[in-house]
This record gives sequence, C-alpha cells and structure tokens, in this order.
Amino acid sequence: MAEIINLNKARKARAKAAAATQADANRARFGRSKAERAAEDAERARAQKLLDDAKRD
Repeated sequence: MAEIINLNKARKARAKAAAATQADANRARFGRSKAERAAEDAERARAQKLLDDAKRD
C-alpha cells in the first residue's frame, strides 16, 4: 500500500525548493560588490580595447 501524503504540503515543499534554486541563481548573478562589478567592467573594457586595437583598417 502506498504511503499517504498531504498534497498541500508536497506542493508547498516543491515551491519552496524552486524558490531556493532561484534565490541561489540570483545570488550568483546579482550578489557582487561594487568593486567586483567595477573590476569586471574594467576587464571587459580592456579586452574590447585590445580587440579594437588589433583590427586592421
């Protein structure tokens, strides 16, 4: 015989797990300090300038 489960609790647990996964993704995406963002922007600009300087006219 199958185990009896409360469907409302199962639905809420599944939603909570999905929210936790989304929160982890958001922390990785937006949870950086201003200095980290500035360093990444500077690196991106440096790489773009290096690429542009290497282009031939």
